[in-house]
Amino acid sequence: MSIWDDAKGRNHVGVMVSGKRVHRVLPEGATTRDAKLVEAEIRSAVARAPKEVNIPGDPPMSVILALYVEHSKTLRSAETSEFHAKRLGPWATKYMASQAQEFADHVIRDMRQLVEDPKTKRLKPAYAPATINRSLACAKKGLTLAWRAKLTHENHGLRIQNVDVNNRREVFLNVEDVRQIAQHCTEQAQAAIWAALLTGARRGELFQIRTEHIGRDTITLPASHTKTLRMRVIPIIPALRPWLKHFPLTITVDGMKSSWRRARVKARMEHVNFHDLRHSCASIMLSLGVDLYTISKILGNSNVQTTQRYAHLQVDAQRAALDKLSSLVQGKG
Repeated sequence: MSIWDDAKGRNHVGVMVSGKRVHRVLPEGATTRDAKLVEAEIRSAVARAPKEVNIPGDPPMSVILALYVEHSKTLRSAETSEFHAKRLGPWATKYMASQAQEFADHVIRDMRQLVEDPKTKRLKPAYAPATINRSLACAKKGLTLAWRAKLTHENHGLRIQNVDVNNRREVFLNVEDVRQIAQHCTEQAQAAIWAALLTGARRGELFQIRTEHIGRDTITLPASHTKTLRMRVIPIIPALRPWLKHFPLTITVDGMKSSWRRARVKARMEHVNFHDLRHSCASIMLSLGVDLYTISKILGNSNVQTTQRYAHLQVDAQRAALDKLSSLVQGKG
């Protein structure tokens, strides 16, 4: 019998090749039809090249991650990508590619175990959901590469589910808040702060601005200098112009982080992150009546859906306006 199922309901395929049995275990949910397709693929591979058989198989997850690490060398953030992939090493030796879902479940379960924070002494998950998802993305890409290379009979990565991430921040500053923080910084740090608010640019993008990028009326960031890998053109407005003399920034990223950290403490706004300046740029524009589509273009978002996170602010402004109308009508009644 070349096809059978086990106690867990998973289909197995067994075919004799050159006196040796080739055994494949299909993932849970696979049908008998799927098993017959796998059997046909194996027999077809044997018939085509009996001496050099390349049979779609079931390599261990460690091989899958090795494929990804090799692929990561072509990426812009090669070292970071490799780091996220290698984090999965302890689990990779225990599972095969066809067990991708079980592999991911085990990773998530272990990475979400509570550990004590050395600073606060409170229990917290060992890894944040976003960090777990970054590692799982490496595994999924590796499984896709294996499938394209015909090392597996299907893309098992499609079975991996990400961890739900709820990292939406609701911290929006007004101009006076920003002024309170900026006054405690050096001019270089102030330039970065006001540029972030007046352009909506990310910190990394600000540190990529060079003299040749600054034109008469716009700042043009090459695609390689943006998160979305798309060229970004930023209008130069009057309030931004005085700060452009400090670009390119001579302060380091670490220096900026330290300056920001000290300034927000002095301003008694310890909860504020530098990235909140980008969100505040959007929230202030919304309060001035700018539509979400225009804001998405200003922020350089890859699609309007990303900007929908600010939609509730727009609704709040509309509600406040209608409340005024309501009060007027009720007052006349």
